[in-house]
Amino acid sequence: MQFDSIDKKILELLQENSKQTNKELSNKLNLSVTAVYERIKKLENSGVINKYVALVKKEAIDKSFVAFCHIKLMQHTQDYVVKFEKEVTNLEEVLECYHISGDYDYLLKVLVKDMEAFREFMVNKLTNINHIGSTHSMFMINEVKHTTAISV
Repeated sequence: MQFDSIDKKILELLQENSKQTNKELSNKLNLSVTAVYERIKKLENSGVINKYVALVKKEAIDKSFVAFCHIKLMQHTQDYVVKFEKEVTNLEEVLECYHISGDYDYLLKVLVKDMEAFREFMVNKLTNINHIGSTHSMFMINEVKHTTAISV
């Protein structure tokens, strides 16, 4: 899909704050409220805007321990991959899961309260998934950059 400068600005403004009203956006873009509404609907209907969410501050809910887990499967069969992916998506502690190239097969971003909660997650949940050959975990020391905005 081709975007003009107004579409790009709408996407930028909505990624900054999706709770802005069409009236507020129209003032910033020097467009009518109707024009803004129609452009946003076009972006939603075409799938460019996937959904709207509230970003929760992890410290406010006492879940600020971030771990990254590399996972290596025992084998790379379709059955192992499908089963692992199905099971890992059901783990609430896993925020993100990527099938990756390199020495490991998957990279997980895990969010829990503390080291004890991470150990509990590893022992009672993650390692109970069949076909995991090995894991390697790293822990966040400091969050240098975190954004959900995608440059258009």
